Amino acid sequence: EVQLVESGGGLVQAGGSLRLSCVGSGFKFDVYAIGWFRQAPGKEREGVACFSRGDSSPYYADSVKGRFTISIDHAKNTVYLQMNSLKIEDTAVYYCAHSPNDYSGRFYCRNPKSMDHWGKGTLATVSS
Repeated sequence: EVQLVESGGGLVQAGGSLRLSCVGSGFKFDVYAIGWFRQAPGKEREGVACFSRGDSSPYYADSVKGRFTISIDHAKNTVYLQMNSLKIEDTAVYYCAHSPNDYSGRFYCRNPKSMDHWGKGTLATVSS
């Protein structure tokens, strides 16, 4: 059974940083597409950072490019999202998701419903 468990959310002031973690189990972490998505109240879920094994580099949404970094620790089966220079509009529930297929990270971030497995999310709140 595939499981994804996120952690690391919390309350931070604008300009601050958070690092989210997502531990995966039940699948091979090196045969994957993995991504971070977020959903703010009243808005649709959107892809933030996605990586597929066929990619030379991760894909980032324009809204987070240069501020967020996705990284993977294969030994720990964990994917991270380092979020710096946080803005109030980054407030959302953040989810990690996995697909056993290898479309591009850009495809997955732009089509969240194409991901097969989801964690339950972790809330990140950015205050002024």
